[in-house]
Amino acid sequence: MESQIIAEYGTWFLALAFVFGLYMTWGIGANDVGNAMGTSVGSGAITVKQAVIIAGIFEFAGAFLAGGTVAGTIKSGIIDPAVLASTPHLLIYGMLASLLASGIWLMVASGRGWPVSTTHTIVGALVGFGVAGIGMHAVKWGGLGEIVASWFISPVTGGVIALVLMLSVRKLVFETDDPFGNAKKWAPFYVFLVGYIVALVTISKGLKNFNLHFSTMEEQIGSIAAGIVCAILGAFLVNKVKVDNKADKSFHYASVEKVFTPMMVFTAAAMSFAHGSNDVANGIGPIAAVLSLVDTGTLASKAPVPWWVLLVGGIAIVVGLATYGYKVMETIGSKITELTPSRGYCATLASSATVIVASGLGMPVSTTHIAVGAVMGVGLARGIGALDLRVLGNIVVSWFITLPVGAALAAIFFYILKAIFGG
Repeated sequence: MESQIIAEYGTWFLALAFVFGLYMTWGIGANDVGNAMGTSVGSGAITVKQAVIIAGIFEFAGAFLAGGTVAGTIKSGIIDPAVLASTPHLLIYGMLASLLASGIWLMVASGRGWPVSTTHTIVGALVGFGVAGIGMHAVKWGGLGEIVASWFISPVTGGVIALVLMLSVRKLVFETDDPFGNAKKWAPFYVFLVGYIVALVTISKGLKNFNLHFSTMEEQIGSIAAGIVCAILGAFLVNKVKVDNKADKSFHYASVEKVFTPMMVFTAAAMSFAHGSNDVANGIGPIAAVLSLVDTGTLASKAPVPWWVLLVGGIAIVVGLATYGYKVMETIGSKITELTPSRGYCATLASSATVIVASGLGMPVSTTHIAVGAVMGVGLARGIGALDLRVLGNIVVSWFITLPVGAALAAIFFYILKAIFGG
């Protein structure tokens, strides 16, 4: 019965997986990538157009080159695969419903400028499908506890690191007798931190998809080397920055902030690559599951990802950012607090560092929540009055409702698909 359903409607399932997958990855670009580029745009280091071009190149490269040759089909171990072994067609319905539900929620959240976690969106959708299609016993509820913990751990950790970085910049640069001279003096050190952190992200996370594995010592040596190269390049670029007396008349530290602009451009490019290599899996995992089930009729805990799926996912992410990412970028970049290149640099580097530390310690975190926390941290360096608490309140509410909304939508779509195709 089950195999007959897959055999009879296999082409339809593939077509729907393609369309819904495009929609979901478009939503990732509009929300998640908009969030990642928000600090760079909001600080004035780059324009929206430049952000789209940078993300277009590096998000696509990250997704296509290091986006993964396999993807977990049961995201984060939320659904017990053994329960679905005798009913593989229900998994197809569930994956399609989860993709569509996630795409719709990401579109709604992006339209309102809410930076929500795409991982939590797809997990919520999978929970909804699991409960509706199989029963409460199919869901591994312990995994949800980690997600709830991440609502608090992620922003606090990112915020604390960003605050410490911002205070160090103020102490070493802004509160000295020669801010411009000290900005140039310390710039290579801060650029080294960018190169080191981003290299560590790429080596430890992105390159493993190429089956390239390194020891901890090798990762450190490679990251330090990358940091030194970046510091040399940064010193070269920063030395070209001259005092702009005209700009300094309107904003006292305008020339100092210009020193931080080259760092932001590099950080934006590198983080786009790292983001593309990791988060595109949220969209392509369910697609890969449907392709595998239609092709083999059997259930596997992991499914191979064809190269064209990575290609399509990468393109959709870039289109999502270009067409609908501006609202989330606006929220991150200017509505929570006022960002300058130095503050944007601290927030972005803090986000990267938090991901590295959290991954190493096995802490459950969300990159989106970390970025919001980091922006809060640099804002707090100027006092609580520098933050727009109303905007932050709306963001926190959106985090709490992401799981139940995703679950409810996926359950509805699951029943609709079941009514249409049977089983």
